[in-house]
This record gives sequence, structure tokens and C-alpha cells, in this order.
Amino acid sequence: MDARPPARTRPVAPRNTGKPANDSRRRFWRMVIFVCGGIAAVGLLFAGYLWSTYATQVDARLGGEQRVIPRIFGRPFELRPNQALTPAQLEQRLNDVGYASRTVVEKPGEFSIGSSVVVLRTRGDEATTARVEFSKGKVPVIAKLINQETGRSIARLTLEAPMLTAIATGEKRRYTPLETIPGRVRQAVLAIEDRRFYDHPGVDVIRSGGAVLTNLFGDKEYLVGGSTITQQIVKNTFLTPEKTMRRKVQEQFMSLVLESRFTKDQILELYLNDVVLGQRGPFAIHGVAEAARIFFGKDVRNITLAEAATIAGVIQSPSRLSPFRNPERALERRNVVLGAMVEAAYVTEAAAAAARRAPLGLAARALENEAPYFVDYVSQLVDERYAGLLQKGAAVDVFTTIDLHLQRVAQEAVADGLAQVDKQLAGRRRKGQAQAALVAVDPRTGEILAMVGGRAYNVSQYNRAVTTRRQPGSVFKPFVYLAAFERMFAEGASEPTPATLVMDEPTIFMDGDQPYEPGNYQNEYDGMISLRRALARSRNIVAIKVAEQTGYEQVAALWTRIGAGTTAKAYPSIALGVFEASPVEIATAYTLFSNGGTVRPLRALTRIVEDGKPRQLTAGPSRTVARADTAYLVTNMMRAVMNEGTGAGARSNGFQLDAAGKSGTTNDLRDAWFVGFTPELLTVVWVGFDDNQPIGLGGSQAALPIWTAFMRNALAGRGNVGFSVPDGVDFAEIDPDTGLLAGPLCLKKVREAFLTGTVPVAFCDQHDH
Repeated sequence: MDARPPARTRPVAPRNTGKPANDSRRRFWRMVIFVCGGIAAVGLLFAGYLWSTYATQVDARLGGEQRVIPRIFGRPFELRPNQALTPAQLEQRLNDVGYASRTVVEKPGEFSIGSSVVVLRTRGDEATTARVEFSKGKVPVIAKLINQETGRSIARLTLEAPMLTAIATGEKRRYTPLETIPGRVRQAVLAIEDRRFYDHPGVDVIRSGGAVLTNLFGDKEYLVGGSTITQQIVKNTFLTPEKTMRRKVQEQFMSLVLESRFTKDQILELYLNDVVLGQRGPFAIHGVAEAARIFFGKDVRNITLAEAATIAGVIQSPSRLSPFRNPERALERRNVVLGAMVEAAYVTEAAAAAARRAPLGLAARALENEAPYFVDYVSQLVDERYAGLLQKGAAVDVFTTIDLHLQRVAQEAVADGLAQVDKQLAGRRRKGQAQAALVAVDPRTGEILAMVGGRAYNVSQYNRAVTTRRQPGSVFKPFVYLAAFERMFAEGASEPTPATLVMDEPTIFMDGDQPYEPGNYQNEYDGMISLRRALARSRNIVAIKVAEQTGYEQVAALWTRIGAGTTAKAYPSIALGVFEASPVEIATAYTLFSNGGTVRPLRALTRIVEDGKPRQLTAGPSRTVARADTAYLVTNMMRAVMNEGTGAGARSNGFQLDAAGKSGTTNDLRDAWFVGFTPELLTVVWVGFDDNQPIGLGGSQAALPIWTAFMRNALAGRGNVGFSVPDGVDFAEIDPDTGLLAGPLCLKKVREAFLTGTVPVAFCDQHDH
């Protein structure tokens, strides 16, 4: 047996096949892929959730929202032969109703204009091509109105109602389909805001990168934006103004969503109707169509290349580049836009050069021309009568009584009149500026045709025509005489009449047990004077004596039946209008003189259409408060105010139509009024200070010039229409010094009106020698 130990052998290491290491790496990468896949899945799910959420928001917010904003319209525009109108005024009216200016008229809603001829084609099922020819006299009028297709004369041509505004809280906008926005407007916006709009998916990486480089290394005094039009819509519609990375990611993501939900043309239409283009007064201006109206007083279809570039230029910074606040900057920016349009091959260099030479051409008082005080009044009226109608999201169209032509005439008259008042007040060290209000109505129907509530709406939106209540002063005196004639008829008496004589002299009246000692304006007294002359000269003492004889209670009761203003107290001072009323309330009261003693409540609404269906309108009832014959006596007396009294300044300033009126000056000269009317048009003007400090001017000095300018232009070209005489009124030739029938030797004669049975029977005997 071999005792030797067994030979030692080296252990053999197991063969390294690499399997454990490979398995580990595989497990690692499987884990990475799993985690990444999970993250990607979660990301996709989250992205899907965001996409769905944002898509819902986009659809809900932008799915036709602009198309259901309530709108307010004026009264339809009419053309008729002998109407006082210039070609430029007709062009403005056609702009109001959205007609497009063309060299040749081919389609409905188009017009062409020459020096003395305008051709237009109306809209609607019975479209008519009309030729309007103008006279070339001192007061241009429509000489001929002809159907160009038949050659026949047209007695009256009615166009559409002009839209005043669309109602959105704190905004002014008018939604306009893309196809009606001119190519030059679209091109101007695209050239300066998003030249690659039709090429990118909502986010333009190239533009964004270029903006970053420009802002870092450029020499601009302001930052250049890289947002696309789509991003601007998202930013202004959905997001807060905070500048964070999170919000920027949201903006880009929602832009992609928006591009997937709408076509490029739809997005551009949304943008052009919603982009903010500045502020006028309390309103933000939204959209190129509203900007065209506010900046240039035109329909967007009719703006020039230079005007389109001005609008597009404002988008970058509406406040800094406002053509109203900073015209030089706006002009410079406009020219930048024109250069961009040349670079984009939208216009030639020659066309751009011609546009650069054009002035800004801003419209004067464009905001006021859209009757903003009246729009506020109507909005409040609709809210009061139809609560929630304007906020419910329905398509609501409100049609009103306002006449845009008369509104512009009224605004011009107020602006010019206040400029004259400012000159008269210069050097008197008054705080603030005088204000004015004007209300014009059709006295036969009570329809409000024009309303100006102050000096400038963009400065103050306080509507003095409706809200300001001041003492009416002497404009109340006609109601004193009306009460006297009413009592005379009721008692079967023969006095007083317009020819009755009363002593005009300093007089002490008793107010209870207290003496009351008023005086006439500038302490002028006439001695024995007829009621007609006393009203024409606005004599206070005579008015109080008539009120005293009639009974202060009777005078107060008449005003109560009229239902305007505050309650009038039965004191001697009632004859001088020592209570308060607004211009609208005074206009309401004065309608009784044109309607045979019946008060017509003022109307602002003619029709409301909700989702295509008319709503029932409610209106206050008319109130008969006096007889037709007694009302006529006072109207006839007020004609003397215009012809020989405190309103005679209207005659010397060119207003010659038959009219009746009354000036009003309050105690301490705090307020100035003038009320005057023809059978077709009644206008009230008030001038004063908001803080009730004395204006120091009488009604004939401050208010009458505004009234005259308005009435002269509002009724230009109209024939004279006399006041109709009701039954129960007789006329006689009277000697005004005696109040008796005029004899053959009387030098002064007045054709006076009397109630039947009250004509004097005695003849004047003071002029027999």
C-alpha cells in the first residue's frame, strides 16, 4: 500500500460565462425602460388630461362667444328729397350702417361717392340701386333721389338701423366676420405681429428665438415679443398676466390645442375681433372694427392702407402707441408696419411711401358720436325693466329711438356752445369747467332723438341729462299761466287771458306770516304789462302775482299731475321754479304743449329681439293733465318769447322756423336753461357747474346759443310747420298797451289767442287822437 500522501492538485476555478453580470445589466435596463415607460405613460395620460381639459375650455370660451354679445342700434336711417344733407354726411351715415366704398357699385351694401352724386345699393330682398343727387346751394339738400334701374323718383329710402355698440362690461366691440375685414387690415396685422402665422402650428420656434436674440443684443428701447397670434389669444383669454415658466408652458400647450380646434382663418377672425387696441374713456377698445370706428369714424371696410397700418401698429402697446395720447409714436410705429408689409411683399414700396405721407387723420369726438350717454341710459333702462336680459348670454338686439345724425349735431352744438361759455367765464377764477346737457325729443311721440350728458364722455360718464336735478327757474313759468287758464275755464270766468294787464313793480308777497320780496332779473320793471309780454320778458313779479291769484295749491297740483321732478311746494316761490327737475323730466313736462294737454312719457326703446324673437315692450301711459285750448294759449304766448323776448337771439342767429320756447335762469345765476320746440322737435338745454356754484350767466346767454345751433342744423331744409289750433280758440287783434281790441288808429297790434267767449268786447280808446 502506498503510504505516500496523495498528490496535491490546484483547484479548478469555475468557468466565467458572464451570465450573472449580463442578467444584472438586463434587469437594470428593464427597470429604466419600465420607469421611463411609466413616466411616459403618466405623462401621456396627464397630457391627454390637459389636452381634454384645455380643449373643453377653448370650446366653451371661444365657441362663438363674440357673436352673442348684446347689441344696441339707433333708429333706421332715411333718405328723402329736399333733406338737408351733404355728400360727406351721407358717406358718414353709410359708414354707420357698414356700407363699403367702391369705385363701381355692384353688390348690396356698396356705395360710390362723387362731388355732388352718391350711388348706393341697398341690402335686403328688394335691393335697390339709388342715385342721390345734391344741390349746390348755401344749404346743400338732396335734389333728386332716383331708382337708377327704373329712372323713377323715390319718395323715401330707408336703410338699416346703425349699430351704436355691443354691450360688454367695460368694453366696446363690434364682431366682424373675417371675409368682411379688408385684406390690407389682415396683412398689416400679420406683417407686424405674426408673419409666419399660416406656417406654424401655434408656436413659432424661429420667431421666439429671434425675439430672444433681439432683446439680448438689439438696441430697441422696448422688448420685442415672440408670441404668435394664437399665443396672444390664449394669453389674453385664458391666462393670468403673471410671467412664470409654468404659465409660458401653459400658453404654448393651449396654443397647440387651439390650433387643433379651429382653422387658421377662424383663429385670425377671433384675434382681429378681440385684440385690445386702447382705451377711450371707461371703455377698452376691442377689435379692428371698433378701432376703425373710434380712431377714424369709419366702417372697417373703408379704411385706407395708412389707417390699417396705424391700427396694426397699436397692438404692440395700446397705451404707449395710442394715436390719441401719443400721435408721434403712433405715426412712427405706423411707418414701421408699412415697412414690414413691404418686406412681406403685401404692398409695393410705392404704395407704402404714399401711405407714409398721409396724416393720422383721427376722427374728432368719435366716441361721443356714438351716443355714449344714451347707450348708458338704455342699458340701465333695459336692466331695470328686463332684469338679467343683457347678462344671460342670449343674442339680444336692442333697437332704440336715437337719430345718429341729430346726435352728432347735438354733440357739435354742445361742444361749440361750451367753448363760448368758457370764453365768457375766463378770468372769473372758477374751479372746474362748466357742463351742459341736451335732450331732443319728438314731442308727438316722446321718442328721444338725441342726448348729450356732458362736456366729454371720455372724461366724465356722469349723465347730466338724466341724473342732474336742478331748479328749473323760469322755464316753469308757462305752467303757472297754464294753471291760471285752467282755473279760469273751470270757473267759467273771462279773466285772465294772454292780453290781461298786470302791474309789474317791486312787490312784497306773504309766505305764511313771512314776507317774501323777490325781484325781476337785473331789477327791470315794466309797469302795466300783458301776460304775453310778461312771459316773453320772463318777469318774475307778474308770474308770482298770477300764481297768487290762481292759488299756489292749484299750480302745485298741476305739476303733481304732470309727474316730473320733485314735489313743488305751494309757496310764492313756486312760480319761479324753486324745486328740482332733470333735463329729461323738463322735456317730459313740455310735451303737453304739443299734444293738447297730454304728457307723453319719453321713449328710448322701439324693439327688443332675443334669439330672433321680439319681446313685449312696456311703456308708461300718456297722461292728460290740461285742456287742448288752454295748452295752446300758453304755446302761443311762448312764440312771443322767440320773436320778441328772451329767446329772440335765436332769430338773429339764423333760426327762423315757427317755434315756442322759454329761457330759464335760477336764483343767484346758478343754472341756465332754455327749452324750445316746433311741432316736430322739442329740445331742452341746461348749462351749469357740477358743484352747483353759480355760473353767472342767464339762460339766454349760456343755453340759448346751444339750443339755436342744434335746432338750426337739425331742421335745416325743413319747411315751416305751424302749431295746429284746437277747437275752442278764437283770435282777435289786440292793442298790447291796453289789452283791448285794437282800433284803426292803434300803432301796435297783436293777434292774440283767447278761449272762446273770453275775447274783449271793448275797443282801445287811447289812440283816438
